Amino acid sequence: MTKGRILALGLALLVGACSSDDKEVYVERPAEEFYNLGLAYMGEGSYGAAAANFDEVERQHPYSVWAPRAQLMSAFAHYQADDYDEAINALDRFIQLHPGHPDIGYAYYLKAISYYEQIADVERDQAMTRRAVGALEEVIARFPDSSYARDAQLKLDLAHDHMAGQHMSIGRYYQRQGEHLAAINRFQIVVRDYQTTTHVPEALHRLVESNLALGITDEAQATAAVLGHNYPGSDWYLDSYALLTGEDLRPEEDRQQRSWISRTWRSVF
Repeated sequence: MTKGRILALGLALLVGACSSDDKEVYVERPAEEFYNLGLAYMGEGSYGAAAANFDEVERQHPYSVWAPRAQLMSAFAHYQADDYDEAINALDRFIQLHPGHPDIGYAYYLKAISYYEQIADVERDQAMTRRAVGALEEVIARFPDSSYARDAQLKLDLAHDHMAGQHMSIGRYYQRQGEHLAAINRFQIVVRDYQTTTHVPEALHRLVESNLALGITDEAQATAAVLGHNYPGSDWYLDSYALLTGEDLRPEEDRQQRSWISRTWRSVF
């Protein structure tokens, strides 16, 4: 469809939507015409106009074969425009009205991605991360053998890592303030609830540090043993080993570099 044709149809819609008393009226048009115009606007990156035309399909032809796919395309247009709330609302409506539709898996997946792409950095509230986790888990549970589930699992792992990262950030803050019991609580959450994330080795080492700071040597030694068993070659285990024994197993060059990194970390944070 040419740009001239798009413009002509758009103008026709605008004219047809106005009357002498400024009340909105809808001029009947074929569902396919609205749908194709929506696709054309999508191709141009005019996502708001695309969504408006897809919505007209449902408004004027709610029982047509075009209506369900137009609902889904409207949601996709909002998603493309980063209008995530509208996308999620449209997807919830599609899921409610068309639970048996062939593209229902995609609807659940796009809803999960709409949450996932709003995840904030670890220093901010993680409410959106929790919503993303719930939506991603639903995709995996409902469509376990689909490509949607495979991608959802990858994103779920990243979301879990993100949530663990926030607990680590808070735990390190408490540790620097000398509030070791509060720090231990955060590090234990990481070890218990986020076992597959990249933060577990550091969480175990921080538990060793905080337990030693509180004089709980037996617990520190037991935690270091777990760290050594599961991550024997990690820097975090070597740090814990040196903390407990006074013996640094690294070569001198690595030792100096690690010491510099530790001092820099403490000065910055």
